[in-house]
Amino acid sequence: MNKITKSILILVAFAAFTACESEKKEVVKTYTEAEVTEQSKRLNNWFQEQFKQDLKDSPEMQTRIGDKTDYGKWDDISPEAEEKRLQVAKDRVKWLNENIDVAALDESTALSFKLYKQQMDNQINDHTYRLYNYPLNQMHGMQAEIPAFLINMHQIKDKGDAKAYISRLVAMNHLFTQLEGSLKDREKAGIMPPKFVFDHVISDCENIIKGKPFDNSNKNSTLWNDFTSKIAGLALEDEDRKKLETLAKDAMLNSVRPAYGSLILLLEEQRKRATDEDGVWKFPNGEDFYNIALKRTTTTNMTADEIHELGLQEVDRIHSEMKKIKNQVGFKGNLDEFFVFMKNDKQFYYPATTEGRKAYMDKATDMINTMKSRLNQLFITKPKADIQVKAVEAFREKSAGKAFYQQPALDGSRPGTYYANMYTMEAMPSYQMEALAYHEGIPGHHMQIAIAQELENVPMFRKFGRYTAYVEGWGLYSEFIPKEMGFYSDPYSDFGRLAMELWRACRLVVDTGIHARKWTRQEGINYYTSNTPNAESDAVKMVERHIVMPSQATAYKVGMNKIIDLRKNAKEKLAEKFDIREFHEVVLSNGAVPLNVLSDLVDNWIASKK
Repeated sequence: MNKITKSILILVAFAAFTACESEKKEVVKTYTEAEVTEQSKRLNNWFQEQFKQDLKDSPEMQTRIGDKTDYGKWDDISPEAEEKRLQVAKDRVKWLNENIDVAALDESTALSFKLYKQQMDNQINDHTYRLYNYPLNQMHGMQAEIPAFLINMHQIKDKGDAKAYISRLVAMNHLFTQLEGSLKDREKAGIMPPKFVFDHVISDCENIIKGKPFDNSNKNSTLWNDFTSKIAGLALEDEDRKKLETLAKDAMLNSVRPAYGSLILLLEEQRKRATDEDGVWKFPNGEDFYNIALKRTTTTNMTADEIHELGLQEVDRIHSEMKKIKNQVGFKGNLDEFFVFMKNDKQFYYPATTEGRKAYMDKATDMINTMKSRLNQLFITKPKADIQVKAVEAFREKSAGKAFYQQPALDGSRPGTYYANMYTMEAMPSYQMEALAYHEGIPGHHMQIAIAQELENVPMFRKFGRYTAYVEGWGLYSEFIPKEMGFYSDPYSDFGRLAMELWRACRLVVDTGIHARKWTRQEGINYYTSNTPNAESDAVKMVERHIVMPSQATAYKVGMNKIIDLRKNAKEKLAEKFDIREFHEVVLSNGAVPLNVLSDLVDNWIASKK
């Protein structure tokens, strides 16, 4: 075929294509306002029915939102339940495709359609990789999350609640049997955590079954202390209290102890077969899995190489800003020497004593309360739910992260919680306190998550959206915006803010290093200790987090950069019409969304203002 003939064929094909497109445009149906209202209501009712079904199938989700329907049960984690959830997702996509014309929906409902269908499509497409995670790990493994759930989520207001707690203790044996089956399935599929994970998990398991009633020590076990403390507040006859304690003791001895005992034996066997290979590249099709994980986490199409390079650039930029603070405080020496000073000087650390830990918690609470009083400067909508500051419980503080947030109950019966880990005080320098409190508490996760849960006129699934780049991007952005309000007045505290941002920039480098470039655990630790002022214990925990949560830690910096870019663009286009309170309202008033959708929402707001 000569070039002229080929060109003619291309032109003909293009003409045919544009003609088809023209025909498509001609047959697009238009709807009256009444029809749009009716169709939108119909779809939102359908969303609500799907949420009710999901809630019915998840006793744990019921408890999280304050619903006590199945208060004594656990979620079903069997392979059969997984297959059922897959089929439900397929049925939902089929229904949406056959019954909904997006042109017949109002703007909010059209967004809900887009988000929901994407979630279902991702669930279907990702089913191939359903075993590509570690149900037991030092960050959020079931060995610690199940007891933490009982302690933090299962409230006991009456005798019925107490019996439901006991029922959950009894049901732990069956739950852990399912868990063991899933661990064996993963090993057959070539999905095994590295050896160090087993040490953390086994230690957590052993901690749960230490103390009364599991042994003859004078100290109460974590669960026994929780249960007896909760029923102590009930107005019960002594006989009823003793009956409940007897039932709980029997459940712990005959269900909880054997459940953990059997799990420990399996883990000890698997540890013998585990290796020291850390990245998911070791999995079958591990590279493909990691690429998908990055896409889901960042809600972008950034490649591992692009994310790695972004991290390197951000590390260099933040180092330059830190040098300015070093010079401002009059430190004589280079940045590495300044890092050593910040790591080791005792003025920046609370004592590792009961008094020191209490002083840290009191100061963190004061920071949250101070910021709470200034929210009108930044926000139109504020959360109704309150927030509390708590230390991470002793049974999991050794392996848990340095700080995290737990959402409030949907009905407001349980406040949001900012957890600070008091296990290693050298990992909690005073100069990072502000940034940590703003990220995990206010204006960070508490603002974003509580406001989302309290949204009106949106489907329930949007109130619980968890797009990591959005959620953690907002958290990191929330460390930055207080500076514009006059916070971080102490240069060392501002250095702490930069140190926290630097930490997230390093995450881009190390996560991709481990999972795409075959870095070892030690190489990751070395990168953190060489480029940040954080304690080595911080670096160890962070690298171990990368290993068991591939891609998750890339979300923070990618998300923050996107929010800042959107704000910068809005400021440039709106000039004096730009209002930071309105911008934050746009970002928060739709719940969690992918970054590309957030960009569209901001663009629409800009257009409406112009």
